[in-house]
Amino acid sequence: MKRFFVIDWSLVFSFVLSAYSGIELHIAGHGTSHEVWHNWAVFHVLTSLTFLVFAVLHVQGHWAWYKGWLKRGLGSKSRITALLSIIFLLVTLTGIILLSVEGGNSSIGLWHYRIGLLVTFASIGHIAKRWSVLKKSLN
Repeated sequence: MKRFFVIDWSLVFSFVLSAYSGIELHIAGHGTSHEVWHNWAVFHVLTSLTFLVFAVLHVQGHWAWYKGWLKRGLGSKSRITALLSIIFLLVTLTGIILLSVEGGNSSIGLWHYRIGLLVTFASIGHIAKRWSVLKKSLN
């Protein structure tokens, strides 16, 4: 399997863990056990950092597309990918801010959750559109 597809599959796996743990973290925030919330928070930070590393590697692999986007603008097929990139940047920035503030029940935490849901849905669409190519990479 080519290095690029190893990165893509790792990105998909870490995305699933990050999205799932973020939703579980939000649900745990409505519960009564701080320990459960804390465990989900630690797991979410670790899986999200892993996701971020693979996302950076993925963007590096597509750097020519980004340079073309800046030079020529967006084509009709690139709008979703560009939107995903912008939303991902926002969720990453709010996540980094949360590392330096008391995130539980904060307004920035709620914004991070909402933007996280947006990036989750956009990512699912991005993956679904490329699923056949990903599956072929396993052969």
